[in-house]
Amino acid sequence: MGGRWQGRAGSRCTVTVAKEMVGFMHVIRRWKSGWVPELAATAVVISVLALIWTQPTPAGAQAGVDWPRLVLTPFVTGLENPVHLTHAGDGSGKVFVVEQRGRIRIVRDGVLEAEPFLDIEDRVSCCGERGLLSVAFPPDYASKGHFYVNYTDVSGATVVARFSITQEPDVADAASEQVVITIPQPYANHNGGQLAFGPEDGYLYVGMGDGGSAGDPQNNAQNPRSLLGKMLRIDVESDDRPYAIPPSNPFAQGSEYLPEIWALGLRNPWRFSFDSATGDLYIGDVGQGQHEEIDFQIASSGGGENYGWRIMEGAHCYDSPTCDTAGLVLPAVEYEHSQGCSVTGGFVYRGASHLRMQGVYFYGDYCSGRIWGLKRAGQEWYGAELANTGYRIVSFGEDENSNAYMLDYEGGIYLLGDAVHATPTPTQTAAPTATQTAAPTATLTATPMATLTATSTQTATPSRSPTRPTEQALFLPIILKPWSDSQ
Repeated sequence: MGGRWQGRAGSRCTVTVAKEMVGFMHVIRRWKSGWVPELAATAVVISVLALIWTQPTPAGAQAGVDWPRLVLTPFVTGLENPVHLTHAGDGSGKVFVVEQRGRIRIVRDGVLEAEPFLDIEDRVSCCGERGLLSVAFPPDYASKGHFYVNYTDVSGATVVARFSITQEPDVADAASEQVVITIPQPYANHNGGQLAFGPEDGYLYVGMGDGGSAGDPQNNAQNPRSLLGKMLRIDVESDDRPYAIPPSNPFAQGSEYLPEIWALGLRNPWRFSFDSATGDLYIGDVGQGQHEEIDFQIASSGGGENYGWRIMEGAHCYDSPTCDTAGLVLPAVEYEHSQGCSVTGGFVYRGASHLRMQGVYFYGDYCSGRIWGLKRAGQEWYGAELANTGYRIVSFGEDENSNAYMLDYEGGIYLLGDAVHATPTPTQTAAPTATQTAAPTATLTATPMATLTATSTQTATPSRSPTRPTEQALFLPIILKPWSDSQ
């Protein structure tokens, strides 16, 4: 797969080595009897690097980005359609995994526990894009003993609800439900589904899709009186019930917009996350028919960003050759459907195990199984395709130590790592149990060059005249599978 790039000086080069590099990549594969001879693999790498070095230096390399060589280590298997992974921040080290049909499971020290933490299958409509979609634990959960979930009820509406634990901290009380908000959905798709507490403000953020069908036929994402196609921000931990409007919400004092709205112009923000070090917000917004995007909001923002849907899809006018882009915030990065068809937002890695992964935002695609890295350097974005996994990447997650995980919709969870410059393995390691089977190791294939479209970083105030993005070179490291079946 070739691509073209444009450096800061405006020079442009068309990459013409794609076919030769793809041919080389076919040599770097695992046979049933093991690896191809080391000498042949070394020759391939040297040949590929020679081809790359004949091209002008990529912008990513100019920025000093040292991309990790991504490896996926099996963490746990035996899950039924996992869609979300998180932790409670309570010092227990437990990992909580949401199964779409209506259960939350606990993984402790790499072992999937048989008894679910919560089971509400009786009130959840599944599946497709419906189901139990996420869980969020409030600050100081250890003393509060309650948490929040986002699910689709039997009528098809989105429900955000609060549950409490029993006397046994590993078992929640399914009868303790307190509904926070119910949002009717006109169609079965584009439910959003993510919940997360802001690290800076402690408010609950709710990602809402545009209501579904195709092309947002009701124009919900741009409708200021609809909660669909929005990022909501509500206070669920105050004494007000079921929730309060944070006074700092951008539309808290007006009447034109609903006060719960924090940002608008979203199609289906299936997964979003906050950078635990900076508080910046990353939103993976699933595209319509041509472009997938990652939207960005700096931590100092006061909210109110309009990310453009359905005026725009990604950085392009939607269903029209021209459009009014005034006041719209363009994505940090986008990719075309030749690379995948449904973006899965991820996390900025802040763990201590892999230095080269520090500050890299990992995200993927559900359809193609690709994983990319995105890194912010000043006001510029740089990225690279890091792996082609073959998995149905439905979500990413992190544990209490900021280790990063990838969820395969088929039932497996994998720990992300770097084959180079790695420090000792995190505390949680995979351990087979009666309810889980050994997972096959991930086969990562190298792609010679990935061309994503990157835009400049937004400021705290949404731009009234967004700059059209430029194509930037995104350096792709050569990926060799670093483990064997015996490991």
